[in-house]
Amino acid sequence: MSLIPRSFFFDDDFDSFFFPTNRVRDMKCDIYEKDNTYFIEIDLPGFNKEDIKIDLKDKYLTVTASRNEEKKEDDKNYIRRERSYGHYSRSFSLGDITEDDIDAKFENGTLLITVKKKEEIESKKTIEIN
Repeated sequence: MSLIPRSFFFDDDFDSFFFPTNRVRDMKCDIYEKDNTYFIEIDLPGFNKEDIKIDLKDKYLTVTASRNEEKKEDDKNYIRRERSYGHYSRSFSLGDITEDDIDAKFENGTLLITVKKKEEIESKKTIEIN
């Protein structure tokens, strides 16, 4: 047991240098409903609208955003780099929703997706007994 507190200041940089990860990162979001609409707000600071893609396939809405690291030759001697680059993705199960039921708007680093609810159809069936 060590009584000297461990410093984690350089640990992430050390690990990422020797063990680089190209993992997909999650996006932080809020989902709420109002009247007959669902709202999905996703924070994407630092992204441009052109970096974001929204797909609807097999009843899943998938939002992806990619940002490549700018390779600059400079004389900076970084102590720590926390701004991240890479691929971010998040999927949402929507059921029987079509493209026409979905709208999206990107403003000030926040993606707002609105999804119109489908009217629920009574699926209760009475089985006749013979």
